[in-house]
This record gives sequence, C-alpha cells and structure tokens, in this order.
Amino acid sequence: MHIKIDEDLPRVATTLLGAHGHDAVSVFDQHLSGSKDPALWEVVQAESRFLVTADKGFGDIRRYPPGRYAGVLVLRPDEDGIRPLIDLLERVLHHYDLTALAGMTTVVSPRSIRIRRD
Repeated sequence: MHIKIDEDLPRVATTLLGAHGHDAVSVFDQHLSGSKDPALWEVVQAESRFLVTADKGFGDIRRYPPGRYAGVLVLRPDEDGIRPLIDLLERVLHHYDLTALAGMTTVVSPRSIRIRRD
C-alpha cells in the first residue's frame, strides 16, 4: 500500500510501516513539512496515498468523505509524545491489514478503533 506519513508523526512511523511491506513516505522526505492541510491533501490525492496522521481535522468525514480517496488513519493518543503515537500505530498494524482500510476513515484511540465507510 502507498502511504503518506504526516509531519505530526515521528519518522520511525515510516520505518515501521515499511517493515510491514508498505511504500511509506513522510512529508519530511518530500520537503512538505509546514504545508497547510489543503495543500497536503492535494499531494496525497495526486499520489493516491493512504494518509496516516494525528491531525484530527482529517477525521472529519464531512470534509473528507470516505470512499473518495485512498484512506485516512487518524491516531488520537491520550498523551503527547512519540511512544503513544507509535503504540497506536502498532496496535492498528497488529489488528488490521491496512489494505482492508483503503478508502475508509479510521480513527484510533487507546479505547477504540472507529472505521467510517462510504
């Protein structure tokens, strides 16, 4: 799966997703850090990539309706820091094949995994 890692996630997320067989690139790798959400979204769409982010705005299904893009995974830890984000990403990778989440909006917190389909 082709994945874009947002700048609010640590670089190790790219390595972790790559280890699971995904073609993962970070906004840092493409010199897109600091881009506004609409500009980032355009790049994600042009590349047909699944977006992994901690930006809850991308979980808004009114603005980003499921089924109209490659998919979004929003990580919502209760605590700040790298470890809580990586723990949530590892949880998703342990329970789901990301290709099964393609085209959907998935929001993950320590208490739940919510999947929104079209």
